[in-house]
Amino acid sequence: MIKFGYTILYVEDVEEALAFYENAFGFSRKFISPDNDYGELITGETTLSFASKKLASQNLKDGFIESSLEDKPFAIEIGFIVENVPEVLQKATSFGAIMVAEPVEKPWGQVVAYARDLNGFLIEICTEVKM
Repeated sequence: MIKFGYTILYVEDVEEALAFYENAFGFSRKFISPDNDYGELITGETTLSFASKKLASQNLKDGFIESSLEDKPFAIEIGFIVENVPEVLQKATSFGAIMVAEPVEKPWGQVVAYARDLNGFLIEICTEVKM
């Protein structure tokens, strides 16, 4: 069996990233390393993790493309399923998220909005897809 365990975002400041997601989305801290180079949040079944760019550079000797608010977002997003998209989007922006797209209802009934976090990562805030 394969289980999707976590997504790791490479950030400049792990503590700051953890605090943003705790405040903006209400997640709980699971772990932070003593050197503050790695941390995890409890988000449900899948853990959202953060590693410092310094640690990432040690693990990825050929380097990586850094996320930044100055650049377009990567062709990937993290998605958070919520009951009230406008309310969660407003709370996230009050803690520094940048709104990318206002909530819209998709033809299949799902409400979707987009924001970027302090490090430029794209976040989809959406309702559950109803089948």
